[in-house]
Amino acid sequence: MSQSVTEPSGVSYNPKNGRGGARSFTLAGSFGCNKGATVESRSANRVEESGEKGHEGVWVFIERDGGGIAGVSKELLGAGRKLACDLGVPLGALVLGDDIDALEKEAIVLGADRVYSSRHDSLRHYRTDPYAFFASALIKKYRPEIVLIGATTTGRDLAGALAVELRTGLCADCTALSIDTRRRLLVVEKPAFGGNILASIVCPKRRPQMATVRPRVMEPATPDPSRRGEIIRENLHYEENPVALSILGFTKEKDVSADLASADVIVAGGRGLKSAENFKLVEDLAQALGAAVGATRAAVDAGWVSYAHQIGQTGITVKPKVYIAVGISGAIQHLAGVQTSETIIAINKDPEAPIMKAATLAVVGDLFKIVPALTREIKRLKGEHMRR
Repeated sequence: MSQSVTEPSGVSYNPKNGRGGARSFTLAGSFGCNKGATVESRSANRVEESGEKGHEGVWVFIERDGGGIAGVSKELLGAGRKLACDLGVPLGALVLGDDIDALEKEAIVLGADRVYSSRHDSLRHYRTDPYAFFASALIKKYRPEIVLIGATTTGRDLAGALAVELRTGLCADCTALSIDTRRRLLVVEKPAFGGNILASIVCPKRRPQMATVRPRVMEPATPDPSRRGEIIRENLHYEENPVALSILGFTKEKDVSADLASADVIVAGGRGLKSAENFKLVEDLAQALGAAVGATRAAVDAGWVSYAHQIGQTGITVKPKVYIAVGISGAIQHLAGVQTSETIIAINKDPEAPIMKAATLAVVGDLFKIVPALTREIKRLKGEHMRR
């Protein structure tokens, strides 16, 4: 990977004052839309039919996970690449922190044409005020038309603060993104009315268009170490005095939802189990398989299992290699949370249940006979393997 770095020295920028103009340019090859193609940037001086003038480009806020880029940001770089290509504009990555060299380079490898970054001691750990200050300053100066942020604890907090500072709209917790190319509008889909419908939402009059996007609903960007990109670093003046929050330390808690989200195998139970006592069938099968335990909203609302296990539009989205649905009918809200699973195995007495149509393997029968028998057989096979 090769890169060029633009680093204005001694810049002091107040995000409440003036703006820098967005630039119009042409990128070839490394733009990433079609290999070897030249893609021309469209005019930065207007937004067709509606919206504010002078905004161009798609930006992804880069969230850190340990020493590298978080999974949701990798997914958004992949999604952002397609949106940028549809609009004919560059893909930008917004990187903030106190030690960000590796993140800047990784963002380019993952598809960013330009990295807009700023480093400061106050950005070592996430806090709303300093992150909102630096992010809004860069957005106001370089004026992207779209800003995408992961719908994580950090992302949801930052996105709300940014939307207020930038005086723009924010669509939260989205599950799909596309472009209305005629009007140059970001079209987002998200669950609405308790997950009973999917709403398509646009922000026609304000820029940037902002959205937070659920983790694990999109394919991550494919790394390309040969990619070329530009890093633009802004040195901004920031006083620590106004910061009302200080981080004293971190205590790691057991996060069931995080385990569920990263699991390769999940066994989930629904209303068909009929009681909390019967939900143990799911837990026993999961234990035999070394799998995580999931549940539908109905099972959670009935009090059989905690909300941390809820999968679907009103819970978490999962992407396991194998998803086993036990006594789950497959309402659209639940299917939206499991549709990216590699293999879905459904056990249900109703062959017409929606989950059976979505399943890779549909097992029609009495779950109260099938699941215990399956658990016993798995334990037997594991026992034989251990004796060898």
